[in-house]
Amino acid sequence: MRKRNERRARIEAAYTRLSADVATALGAAENERDRIHADIERERFALRIAQAGAAEAARDPGQFDATPSPAFDAALADALRERDEVYADWTAGGPSALTDLVTAAAPGTAGLPWPDWLGEVGTADATAPAPELWRIGTAVVPDSPAPQPFPAALPLLDEAHLRITTRPDTREAAEVLVQNLLLRVLSHFQPGLVRVHIWDVAQLTSTLPGLYPLTRAGLLTAHDPTRLDEMLEALSDHIRRIHTGALMGGHTSLRALAAETGHRTEPWRIAVLFGDGEPLREEQQQQLQRIARNGLACGIQLVIVELPLTVNSAIESVSVLDAETARTSMTGPEALVHLDDSPPGNAVTKACSAIAESFLARRARVRTFDDLVPEQLWTQRSMSGLQAPVGFAEGEPVWVTLGDASPHTLIGGPSGSGKTNFLYGMLAGMASRYSPDELELYLLDFKEGVSFAQFTPGRRDPSWLPHAQLVGVNVNADREFGLALLRFLSAEMRRRADAAKEHEVTKLEELRAEDPDGRWPRIVAVIDEFQYLFAERDTVSAQATTLLEDVARRGRSQGIHLVLASQDVSGIEAFWGKPAIFEQFILRIALPKARRVLVEQNTAAMELPRWHAVINHESGVKHGNEIARIPDATAKHTFDDLQQRLWERRDPQSAPPRLFDGSHLPALAALEDFRRLEPSEQPPRALLGQVIDVDGTAAAVELARSPGRNIAVIGSVRIDAASVLGAAALSLARQHRPGGIRFTIAGLVDDADDDVRALLAALHDEGHEAELVGMDGIEAAVTTLAEKLDGSTSDSVPHVLVLYAADAAQTALERKDPTTRISALDHLRKILKQGPESHVHVIGWWRSAQRVKNTLGMGPVDDIGAWVAFDVHGQELLTFAAGQVVNWSPRARRGLFFDRSTHSQPEVVLPFDLDGATAGGAA
Repeated sequence: MRKRNERRARIEAAYTRLSADVATALGAAENERDRIHADIERERFALRIAQAGAAEAARDPGQFDATPSPAFDAALADALRERDEVYADWTAGGPSALTDLVTAAAPGTAGLPWPDWLGEVGTADATAPAPELWRIGTAVVPDSPAPQPFPAALPLLDEAHLRITTRPDTREAAEVLVQNLLLRVLSHFQPGLVRVHIWDVAQLTSTLPGLYPLTRAGLLTAHDPTRLDEMLEALSDHIRRIHTGALMGGHTSLRALAAETGHRTEPWRIAVLFGDGEPLREEQQQQLQRIARNGLACGIQLVIVELPLTVNSAIESVSVLDAETARTSMTGPEALVHLDDSPPGNAVTKACSAIAESFLARRARVRTFDDLVPEQLWTQRSMSGLQAPVGFAEGEPVWVTLGDASPHTLIGGPSGSGKTNFLYGMLAGMASRYSPDELELYLLDFKEGVSFAQFTPGRRDPSWLPHAQLVGVNVNADREFGLALLRFLSAEMRRRADAAKEHEVTKLEELRAEDPDGRWPRIVAVIDEFQYLFAERDTVSAQATTLLEDVARRGRSQGIHLVLASQDVSGIEAFWGKPAIFEQFILRIALPKARRVLVEQNTAAMELPRWHAVINHESGVKHGNEIARIPDATAKHTFDDLQQRLWERRDPQSAPPRLFDGSHLPALAALEDFRRLEPSEQPPRALLGQVIDVDGTAAAVELARSPGRNIAVIGSVRIDAASVLGAAALSLARQHRPGGIRFTIAGLVDDADDDVRALLAALHDEGHEAELVGMDGIEAAVTTLAEKLDGSTSDSVPHVLVLYAADAAQTALERKDPTTRISALDHLRKILKQGPESHVHVIGWWRSAQRVKNTLGMGPVDDIGAWVAFDVHGQELLTFAAGQVVNWSPRARRGLFFDRSTHSQPEVVLPFDLDGATAGGAA
């Protein structure tokens, strides 16, 4: 029994201990559960407080918990403590840092408080980028331990749209905010660079009345509340025009384009819409949303007051709380913005009147050539294109653009309409903005005159236009020079295309980006009176048409731009049936009374006064017209002074442009190919004239030891023939050391005596042996020279027989020797046939093609392997041209050159002026 009681006592004690342990465990678990629940509740409150803000939670705790809660109190305490720690750091440097940021991003009127600038007219021009921020007031963080003010500002132009929400009693405060913003923008820039459109669903004319003086200058347009569609359509048209024009070169926005080119060609447009909280009609809402999405890139900013709008584009918001305060998306919910006060109404009106007056005065004043030239020269880059002002419309510059979107230009206007003046103005605008590394000019004038000769150095003015590489004047008779220019452009186009392919790009802008060390300037080729190039139905017109079409079509991507000017394009038969050529000329310039330059229905040019032009970047379609007044660019102290300034800035190592003047012959002494000649082991080259090409290459014949290496000059004009003979002999003399070549000069007509003696003196001055023979000595000279061809008497010293009027000695040469029955003519034929292989060559002048044949007799024509013909018709030269059809009509001081060993067709050459080369010896 006792043992049973003891066991029972032990069991009860164990049970008591177990119960105590269980109670302890359950109590601990309950406490842990309560702690976890408290933590969860505290975190829940902390999250809600973080979302609403600690200040809001402290002001109105009831919105978080209807009854007092330790969890809420703890979460709020933590939030307030963390906020105070952050505010401590913020107070130490935040306001001052924000002030510095706004000061840097909002220069001038964009950041100054009232009334430091009100009433002043803006000075920022189209070269200055828009400020990044615009001040609206002063902000503070009221719940910080020691609130410090800092300027509150918003992005606007090119950056973001602005949405303003109001309360029933804050509409007036919203209007003040909008007015102040507009005043800041209008007062920052030069008048005219910002245009404002205002629409109010509830007001006809009374919205922002202080700004209304701007309406008479066209800087502000108040739209009828019932005609919102017209305003939206106008803004949409503007966006379409910018995208199809200025932004066709690959730029994403006008700001990006201006950053590269250094100036802005389009004004900013701010559209202000006051609504009543109700959405617009569906179609209007959709169009407004499209404008909001695409407008910023085209310089259109929306300021929307109480109008629902949802867009996927940058937009800032301002919520007006009362007459003085607001909160903004830029400053966040913690900061309270005290809006800038509205200046007195009369001050606003005076300020807007001053802006309008300045704009009207600027628009009304007569702009001059100096206004086409920027203050700083050569500041722009031509990677994406070329832009320059050419005239003015109501005082504002009118620009032309050459780029991917408008690659080529067509200019039309009858004689006296001002084409030359327009070209001078356009070239001045481009040459002053782009350096020679960015722009090269090739200038060609087909009419009789020297319009472009000013761009080359002269006797009175040694300066030249540094951008000019080639200048051609008086080329109306030398259509081949225009063809040569097109060939050069085609070759340069292929060279650039090959480089682009090597860098795996497709156009010049990309090539310049991939090859920054390369020199890839844009090329502008100007051809005045270009219709002369296609004046005849011949091979020149056919080839020029093909080349022009190729360059016009493919040149745009390689930075090659054509500017073609003409009195009337309607008569260019070469372009009939080839509209693809003119379709490439997007930019059309029509001067007074110009026909067929613009489309047929566009007759704006017929009503133009003098000194004006229609500038059209839309292929001549009427809606693309811009009427510009063109300043005088040809008067004294206009382009000439600019050229002097540009010339002084040129690279000292740069060379002047090559001048091709169709009214003057090239000087042999000045020819680079002639000056470079020197003795060498290579076969000598006889220079005969200058080829009509871009480089001014000499027409040369290599006198190698090969059959047929003789030269004939065919024609009756002594001065031309003497030029070719003299140039050939002098050039050969320069390629041999003194005594290294012999000359026998046969003067067979009295008219050539002066030419013969001048050449003889020049050869002697060079130290060469030169024998002069006349009609009496020609037989012996030819016979002796023929005998030297025999092996027993030949030597290695080259010998050149120069015949002045060889046909004059035909009778004398035909006389046969009584003993041998061989004539001197037979000896001459032997020299022509066998001489070149023994260093003996004939350079002779025959006064007709038939007389050459008489000299050759039954011998092969190719004994004379090269010839230059002057006053000889093409059909007379068929025998000498290896069967080629020769389309040639004689022209004064022009010859036709053919070398069987190198040419497939004859080419036109100019004879040299030998004065400098024969007076006192060759230079």
